[in-house]
Amino acid sequence: MWDDLWTGAHLATMVAGGVSNGAPYGAIADGALAVEDGRIAWIGPQAELPGAPDALARRVHDAGGAWITPGLIDCHTHLVYGGDRAREFELRLTGASYEEIARAGGGIRYTVEQTRAASEEQLYAGARPRLDDLLAEGVTTVEIKSGYGLTLDDELKMLRVARRLGETAPVTVKTTFLGAHAIPPEFDRRPEAYIDTVLAMLPRVAESGLADAVDAFCERIAFYPEQVARVFEAAQALGLPIKLHADQLSDLKGANLVARFGGLSADHLEYTCEDGIRAMALKGSVAVLLPGAFYFLRETKLPPVEALRKAGVPIALATDCNPGSSPVTSILLILNMGCTLFRLTPEEALAGITRNGARALGMQETHGTLEAGKVADFVLWDISSPAELAYRIGHNPCRQVVKDGTVVKG
Repeated sequence: MWDDLWTGAHLATMVAGGVSNGAPYGAIADGALAVEDGRIAWIGPQAELPGAPDALARRVHDAGGAWITPGLIDCHTHLVYGGDRAREFELRLTGASYEEIARAGGGIRYTVEQTRAASEEQLYAGARPRLDDLLAEGVTTVEIKSGYGLTLDDELKMLRVARRLGETAPVTVKTTFLGAHAIPPEFDRRPEAYIDTVLAMLPRVAESGLADAVDAFCERIAFYPEQVARVFEAAQALGLPIKLHADQLSDLKGANLVARFGGLSADHLEYTCEDGIRAMALKGSVAVLLPGAFYFLRETKLPPVEALRKAGVPIALATDCNPGSSPVTSILLILNMGCTLFRLTPEEALAGITRNGARALGMQETHGTLEAGKVADFVLWDISSPAELAYRIGHNPCRQVVKDGTVVKG
């Protein structure tokens, strides 16, 4: 017998084609879903179940017409950090420039200062409520970056907190080492020396087992492609996949750099050129769009969504939760922003936080769609259609969350 069986559900499998015969959202009306040993054991129209529900599973759950989607995936966050930047937000709204704020001790350096000063317990206590906000809206997998420590000890401290969040909350946490996030104050005007320091950190980070991938910030205000390439070469030599904050403020060919290294994803991409898009398409890298930062910073340069579509580059969405440019802890708001700001369709947006979010983390074989054999992470929603998830603002219709086959909410 199966462990659990959900009946009376509409299934948004998010599979392209497959059992749903190409229906929008990979939808199966009047469906059923069975779980055994934490995996999806059977999925399809309820009328095709191989027997009476009570004879097939130890526990039968009546979904009552709810929609079931895969567990949501937030594939780009900076959830672990010290302090906040609310005062900086006020200053920007009164006309202060980034340079003026930085000279006054604000900006990313302020977050670095606060993060370095915080204990692991303090960082965990600050990050857990942010994570809980995401979990309440059906997130079952989240990526968490370091990058506000910028010393080996402080970066490892952040990564340990991220791992602890995954051990104490009903969520899968993927961690990313972002040592090349900014130049710390002790390395002012010495970016190459700091890159040497990051290269010295990498073997220790890999040895610790605390990082699942390596990221960098490729911009004139951070690091140039040649410097990032040194980090990526070292990461690949250690067997760590790579990701990149790319082409957010200018086209430094960050997308091309990701493709050159066969990276999992290039994130932001407002200024990416068509050559970079073609390169990503050839290598299968995911474009992770971050509408929260676009909105919060009042950007006007839209990412090249239509070019990404035409090239067949998978598009993911994420909160980019961070204290300076995207203090967002609502994945459902990101769905709406992806549609209203970037003109994604609701189906594309939902694929961005399920199927393509999984691909951006290298988890597409086990997560992101409702298919037999995949991990049983899924969410029941009190909605009339999947489009409603992107349509409504400030409303959470999440009824139940299932993680690894176990009900963790509802």
